Amino acid sequence: MIVHGKDIKIFSGNSNKPVAEEIARQLGSTVGKAEVGKFSDGEIAVSIQETVRGSDVFVIQSTCNPVNDNLMELLIMMDAFKRASAARITAVIPYFGYARQDRKSKARDPISAKLVADLITAAGANRLLTMDLHAPQIQGFFNIPVDHLLGVPLLVPYFLEKFADCKEDTVVVSPDLGSVTRARNFAEKYDAPLAIIDKRRQRANVCEVMNIIGDVKDKRVILVDDMVDTAGTLVNAAEAVISQGGAREVYACATHGVLSGPALERIAASPIKELVFLDTVPFTRDNLGGRIKTLPAAPVFAEAILRIYNDRPVSTLFV
Repeated sequence: MIVHGKDIKIFSGNSNKPVAEEIARQLGSTVGKAEVGKFSDGEIAVSIQETVRGSDVFVIQSTCNPVNDNLMELLIMMDAFKRASAARITAVIPYFGYARQDRKSKARDPISAKLVADLITAAGANRLLTMDLHAPQIQGFFNIPVDHLLGVPLLVPYFLEKFADCKEDTVVVSPDLGSVTRARNFAEKYDAPLAIIDKRRQRANVCEVMNIIGDVKDKRVILVDDMVDTAGTLVNAAEAVISQGGAREVYACATHGVLSGPALERIAASPIKELVFLDTVPFTRDNLGGRIKTLPAAPVFAEAILRIYNDRPVSTLFV
């Protein structure tokens, strides 16, 4: 049985401490005292330095690079809180790694997202709070409640303000078929038409643009996706709407800026004028002369945490 805690306590691993600190600040609190490091042989070492008995504990940890270290930090921290008699433990994972391994795409493939879900539950989580899962059906991998936040309501106001005087000539574009629902939600909130890029992926992290469904000629395009990893899909889409569709200029946004491998080089050489992320994944590298911007996700996570603690609905945040 899940018992309501007597108070809220925020803790953080090493993956995204600034976001955890801002969430705690928004809640009028501070991040709990804990040491999370490594032993000399590389094993994760966790020491919780304040009582959590009877508290609602929220562990904030994105499972971004280094993915396995960050995941193990989360699991071991939750095990420590469970053994310290926390009333409820919520895993707050702004960016959920392994989400792209949600099904068997060929024989003998693992379903790693399901394995990670089982690990999180076994470690002691009573609830999961995350944002923009790459595959929303991962919510069904958990046997605990999952609150799934959306990044689009945070991204749309930025562009509404940026193009307040000229929003009529804007088209929202989904860079692939998998992002159509997200792009449609963006287009509805922005009150703009929607176009879709149909592509065929030849192999992992390599794709070929095939066709543009919709009219982008002489328009300002906003590409909308959930995440940008190696940036192949996004850059190909940007080049396609310019060369094939005749778009005037291209902007892009996504919830998670993973930006691994050749991502920055590809973005630098692309026609994308500005790329906007939320800070669910820490970004400390070259922002390409201001072409890459980050917006804070902490306010919506703080509000969601408060609603969870007070047993109020989270879904109304996005109505």
